[in-house]
Amino acid sequence: MRTHRDRLWLCVLATLAVSPAWAVEGGGKGASDAIFIAELVVLMLVGRLLGEAMSRLRQPSVMGQLIAGLMLGPSLFGLLLPDVQHALFPKNPEQKAMIDGISQFGILLLLLLAGMETDLKLVRQTGRASLYASLMGIVIPFICGVALGEALPDSMLPDPEKRLITSLFLGTALSIASVKIVAMVVREMNFMRRVVGQVILASAIIDDSVGWIIVSIIFSLALQGSVELLSLAQSVVGTIAFMLASLTIGRRAVFFTIRWVNDHLVSEFAVVTAILCIMGIMALITHLIGVHTVLGAFVAGILVSPILTRHIDEQLRGLITAFFAPVFFGIAGLTADLTIMADPKIALFTVGLVLVASIGKFGGAFLGAELGGLTRREGLALACGMNARGSTEVIIATVGLSMGALNQDLFTMIVAMAVITTTAMPPTLRWALNRIPMRKEEKQRIEREELEQRGFVPNLERLLIAVDDSPNGKFASRVAGVLAGTHGMPATVLHIPDPSKIESTMPEDPDKAVAVPTPEEKKSNGKQANDKKNDKKTEKEDKKAAVAREAVQQAAAQIKNKQKDEEKVDAPVEVTTIVHEQPSPAVIAEEAEKGYDIFIIGLEKASKPNAEFDKGVTNLAKGFDGPLIISAVRDDLEEKPDDKLSILVPVNGTEPSRRAAEVAITLARATKAPVTVLYVAVRTATRRGMRRGIRTRRHEEAILKDIVAIADGYNMSIRTAVLAERAADEAILSELERRNHNLVVTGVGRRPGDKLFFGDTASALLEKSERSLLFVAS
Repeated sequence: MRTHRDRLWLCVLATLAVSPAWAVEGGGKGASDAIFIAELVVLMLVGRLLGEAMSRLRQPSVMGQLIAGLMLGPSLFGLLLPDVQHALFPKNPEQKAMIDGISQFGILLLLLLAGMETDLKLVRQTGRASLYASLMGIVIPFICGVALGEALPDSMLPDPEKRLITSLFLGTALSIASVKIVAMVVREMNFMRRVVGQVILASAIIDDSVGWIIVSIIFSLALQGSVELLSLAQSVVGTIAFMLASLTIGRRAVFFTIRWVNDHLVSEFAVVTAILCIMGIMALITHLIGVHTVLGAFVAGILVSPILTRHIDEQLRGLITAFFAPVFFGIAGLTADLTIMADPKIALFTVGLVLVASIGKFGGAFLGAELGGLTRREGLALACGMNARGSTEVIIATVGLSMGALNQDLFTMIVAMAVITTTAMPPTLRWALNRIPMRKEEKQRIEREELEQRGFVPNLERLLIAVDDSPNGKFASRVAGVLAGTHGMPATVLHIPDPSKIESTMPEDPDKAVAVPTPEEKKSNGKQANDKKNDKKTEKEDKKAAVAREAVQQAAAQIKNKQKDEEKVDAPVEVTTIVHEQPSPAVIAEEAEKGYDIFIIGLEKASKPNAEFDKGVTNLAKGFDGPLIISAVRDDLEEKPDDKLSILVPVNGTEPSRRAAEVAITLARATKAPVTVLYVAVRTATRRGMRRGIRTRRHEEAILKDIVAIADGYNMSIRTAVLAERAADEAILSELERRNHNLVVTGVGRRPGDKLFFGDTASALLEKSERSLLFVAS
């Protein structure tokens, strides 16, 4: 192991030594390009290695990247090998501008990432505790920082005539916590779901949000050169107007843009490009209104976060953390010069800066926790967690240095403060969190959330629904709406005017698919949804499609009203409608490429008399490889698809049956329907069979207990039943009659073959049941 490490460090040293020599040999313009590439390689390599080392020491990896810059700069590398250091990182403006350009764009990307990590729902859930803790944790250290700036001698200021601007920047740098660092420790300690962990994280989110607004306003003041009431009012009003427009009109515009790009562009990483463009546009808007571009990038991250799938989120994070983060923090470290600490006066002021930052933030956050109703131990943990500055302060200091509000010495002092407070925070927060006992209600909530995390319904992200105008189609829309409403999932309704025209192959005219915009979209773009030659026919189809869309949205409102009582409301459900006259498996497959997690089918003719699914259902299902939900309404639900539900769920311990149970419980939550979970057991009477029977009963209990735990997590009461020595379909039909249920939700698996076949039990139910059926197929 030691040999491998030695070789690795030799490679690093060789890179440092060879890079400037290689650059110099190129000469002219080539030398500039070569140095630029060498700078990037060295910053990424050394930053990654030190970041890895810090991670293994249970410290934030970003600190390793910042320390890498400090080591490569005049603080260490410049002392040991000044000629090599100057060759690799020359001071000439042209060369410096190249790497600074990457660094400045990196600031925007880091703020985009910070916005993506900002969970406004968490702030709502934690209520006054996080609000008090954050506001007190900002106000007190901000006042201390401004007072410290006013006490600094003129010799330490970049411009004594603009002392107030410098003091405001110092106050901001001392008062804002780093969400990224706080989240890392809270997540590592498994406190993300604990009340105190959520309050700490929510407080850091408020810190970040308020901090970037303050930075933007101070930037506007710095551009004016002094504090004027008119310019201050313009900055504040402009910032408020931007925030309001972004969180209302901007939210819908961003959602529409990302959805359109995802659905219509076929090139790779198109959504990532769209997000970067949105970030750039919003940064330019903030620049035009006179505040800093970091606010636009941060708000862009907040807006795109609820829309992103895990896959796209990982792609974007990979780009930022692998390239831009080590380059930016490395450049920040290069800019700092720790050799100034040899001056006793500067060293003394740096110690004072660290003490003022730590005591002010700790005291303010602890006071806020007391006002917010937390216990002393929880307040102690909150105060420890909020004392991490990390990446946030480095970005603020970089902005201040670039606009002349800070000089080189003050920048270095702030970077040193960020490194010291950030490395001290993880061990102190771990110590404080270990002292906090778990409450009973907190334990129950965490158990429920752990069940949700490995659940089926909570991990759905986008729904595709194919329905006609029949009662079965209306019921399928109802089911889809309830699922979509659980956490604001976007849904697409494929409305089929005539299911008899469903084909088994791609239709000759693929343009028969017409997107039907919402009324708001019609107003905004002025487009007509249909061909002028068929206005009357298409208008009729549009109205029917709108009915399907409204059915989904109304059902979604049911579950959202339930969540409002639980304080777990998500964003509104966005429903897009498509009318297709002749859908086929190829059409469904093409639509499925847009990233749907489940396909819900509800057609008038769901099955044939011979216990087979109708060919229309079969052909639609062929085009979708993922999970399916197929409805077959009968009896009272055929007459009234929105009637009250009484649900029976057969389970057997398989993943499909567990998924069906989740769907049933979700429906029951929205409709307050009674639920019976049925296990069908077969036992033998031999002695060996008796022993096997004991094991089987334990198995039954475990299966039913798992489903009951899901319901308990939502404070629901469900009935369980075990029927022995019966065929599964007969037991299900018998329980239906005995309990008078009107809906069976059953989990099934697709079987190979040209026909859609879910097994003998599903076929028997399809043939014999007089009650409605909902098949959840994996």
